[in-house]
Amino acid sequence: MNLDFSKGLIPAVIVDDHTNDVLMVAYMNEVAYRKTIETGQTWFYSRSRQKLWNKGASSGNYQTVKNIYIDCDGDTLLIRVDPQGPACHTGNKTCFFHQLTRDGDIIQLEESTAHTSVFDNVMAEVEERKKVRVENSYTNYLFDKGIDKIGKKVIEEAGEVVIAAKNKDKQEIINELSDLLYHSFVLMADQNVSLDDIKSELNRRFSKKGNSKGDRPHIKNW
Repeated sequence: MNLDFSKGLIPAVIVDDHTNDVLMVAYMNEVAYRKTIETGQTWFYSRSRQKLWNKGASSGNYQTVKNIYIDCDGDTLLIRVDPQGPACHTGNKTCFFHQLTRDGDIIQLEESTAHTSVFDNVMAEVEERKKVRVENSYTNYLFDKGIDKIGKKVIEEAGEVVIAAKNKDKQEIINELSDLLYHSFVLMADQNVSLDDIKSELNRRFSKKGNSKGDRPHIKNW
């Protein structure tokens, strides 16, 4: 499929490959598109400055391309990236941090509310406990005991999840899965594995799936 640059520019929707947040929308001409493919970083064409620009060249907030999707008409791109910093010139992670209410009012979203999940928050706190001790912290206790204790707890919690499932008790399953995830996060932090590492691996595995009929063409395995 050929991209349609007959009008000079095509919009490119930039999405965080880890969180699925829409980071920004910019425009590419054919040169910017080719440079994006050649370098593995996003390049755009500025309509106001009428010149090419490499995202992050001045700020350091580069965007490493993971996948490119082309829409059915060949005139719009969706680019999944690994961002090295905020996408917005305001310092926000995404340019889309204002919400229009039903009454027509515009409200600014809190950064933590708009762009982080409870998994990110829990993992961040676990990693913080690894760096800073807190009195009577169970997480610090696990780190002190080391991988043998942490691994034992992961195994115990996994067994309790199975027992809860056999009991067909939904709340018990929720409780035990929450315990398992928490202890898994502690194990990850102990072994210097980040949540982004896991997200990247899951995205890599998902991208290996064969395209079903109707899927948009895209470039894999940058």
